[in-house]
Amino acid sequence: MSTYFPKEGDIARKWFVVDAAGLPLGRLASRVARILMGKENPKYTPFIDTGDHVVIINAEKIKITGMKPDQKLYQRYTGYPGGLRTEAMKKRMARKPELVIEQAVSRMLPKNKLGKQMFTKLKVYRGDKHPHAAQKPELLAASS
Repeated sequence: MSTYFPKEGDIARKWFVVDAAGLPLGRLASRVARILMGKENPKYTPFIDTGDHVVIINAEKIKITGMKPDQKLYQRYTGYPGGLRTEAMKKRMARKPELVIEQAVSRMLPKNKLGKQMFTKLKVYRGDKHPHAAQKPELLAASS
């Protein structure tokens, strides 16, 4: 008897909408990462992308606990000498809250080509409107 591996045609991808208002960032990110990887799906296979699409709305209303808004720093390096750039979480939330959620989720996905492919199924929006109504996304129950 051989092990069953889902083919590309066997994978039926669903669309989910998550309202991020009042949800803690880490808990939201880990739940979304599991859905993108397909771990919520009974046909989950580690080396095949069996995940679903996720649309996150109200990104600016996410709950960040403790001292993280003031103390957490996002760092990147430009590639030039002395090119280390840092930005506080409070500043980034004011400037682009979608990026905070996207980075939290992407850092929970595999660090390879498959993880990049999974990340393309994530859509994050600042307000409560999104352009994916034609896909008829289901509302995902909030768990705090």
